[in-house]
Amino acid sequence: MATGTHTVEIPVEVQAVWDYVSDLEKWATAVPAYKEHEIINDKQSIWTFEGNVKGIKKTIQAQVDITEWNEPSNIKFELKGISDNFTGSGQFTAEEVNGKTTMTCTVEVNAGGISGALLTPVIKWAVPKVASRLTESIARKILVFS
Repeated sequence: MATGTHTVEIPVEVQAVWDYVSDLEKWATAVPAYKEHEIINDKQSIWTFEGNVKGIKKTIQAQVDITEWNEPSNIKFELKGISDNFTGSGQFTAEEVNGKTTMTCTVEVNAGGISGALLTPVIKWAVPKVASRLTESIARKILVFS
């Protein structure tokens, strides 16, 4: 399993962070390698990512299911590979102290099946970078929209 966690401090109140991250349409494009997404309902969506790994172009689709919405401080989700055999989970947490909000993003991904042994080194390298880039990108966008 690969895990990535990244924390940022944003000089806004926690409600501003919640208003942004609770709307998937606002931050979907902040996910690294994002290509497109389709909202199925308010708790489920299909995300498509496209990137190059060691010179090989790869498109990956994942189902994202929101499992918890706890306003204004926590969103949990689960991932399931559609195009590849992987599962995962993640969450956003936000805590306000003195008018500033500490936001943390955690993502865990586990590759399965025959291809899992080949994908695991790539996932272990990529997931921490995804968590960091996603968190930083969302923080920048929150500052712009706040």
